[in-house]
Amino acid sequence: MRCRVLWLAFLGALACAATVSTQAPSGRNVVLVTLDGARWQEIFGGMDGSLLRSTTPKETDVATLPVYKQFSGASRRERRERLMPFLWRTLLVDHGFIAGDRTAGSLVSVTNRHWFSYPGYSEILTGQAHDEAIKSNDAIRNPFPSVFQFVQRRLLLQPAQIATFATWGVFNEIVESERGSTTVNAGLAAYESPSPQVQALNTLQRETRTPWGNTRHDAYTFHFALDYLKRAHPRVLYIAFDETDDWAHDGHYDLVLEMLHRTDGYLEELWNTLQADPQYRGATTLIVTTDHGRGRTVEGWKKHGKDVAGSDEIWMAIASPDSARRGEWRDHPPLFQNQIAATIAAALGLDYRVQNRQAGEAIALR
Repeated sequence: MRCRVLWLAFLGALACAATVSTQAPSGRNVVLVTLDGARWQEIFGGMDGSLLRSTTPKETDVATLPVYKQFSGASRRERRERLMPFLWRTLLVDHGFIAGDRTAGSLVSVTNRHWFSYPGYSEILTGQAHDEAIKSNDAIRNPFPSVFQFVQRRLLLQPAQIATFATWGVFNEIVESERGSTTVNAGLAAYESPSPQVQALNTLQRETRTPWGNTRHDAYTFHFALDYLKRAHPRVLYIAFDETDDWAHDGHYDLVLEMLHRTDGYLEELWNTLQADPQYRGATTLIVTTDHGRGRTVEGWKKHGKDVAGSDEIWMAIASPDSARRGEWRDHPPLFQNQIAATIAAALGLDYRVQNRQAGEAIALR
């Protein structure tokens, strides 16, 4: 009898060890970054010369334009590495993978049927499309709890430990069903910090308004978020950029390219900051993705929505200490936007299905 008890205890210990080994260790962190309406075509193929020509006066030779000289190349690989050098030459080579190149059998899509911003962000954060409840970009409180709220409750975190910094003001309503569950700084809201540099940025934010309503420039969002990262050391940080979508709607393809390139620089600075901090180094999952795609044609690229083909096509990149994949992920089963919430939770050692059994499954990193 004693031997049987010892054997059962041994089996129980093995089962416990197996369970623990499938989860992320405690103390892990997550950083989510979204680039609003950033097409997979530019992410994987770099500058599209036909789109640049279509937005340039006919009498202008595009080859003389600084943006063409900076981002042109003989191949897709050369063009994309010029456009986003950190993403392609460092982050994905050494630390993670990217999916969404449809020319390589890599399909990543939204599941909501609207194909614009609020429904996309809600799907990212709740793990499910809510087509009847979330069907506009109006600043209404999201009625569905997000993965951030789930993490906050399960890990017993203070609101300051889960923070969102967003360019678009509607994120005040998007990211949490109960206001104050987490920390949110979005739109034209000032960011309080003892830093003189940040105080100066608050002043500039008021003086350098954009033409897009309750939306600031991405530069303020990034520098506020970076300051918060260094001072508050949150377990979860979300940075939501917007100008890639804004300039596209306005038909400025050259500025879309410049924003993609600038955001790549932000990603590099963010990653270097994480690696320089003992809390984050080797213990942080970085997820980079978009809320929706755009049209595929010379005219359609400016638009998105359910009537614009290609608007449901997205991409995602993940750099994680738990990932065995590197570079481009090709010829895999389709991935979906509704899997991101569960992937965030899994990176923190949690099962998001406890909150939402309708959510997409976490993406396997191995």
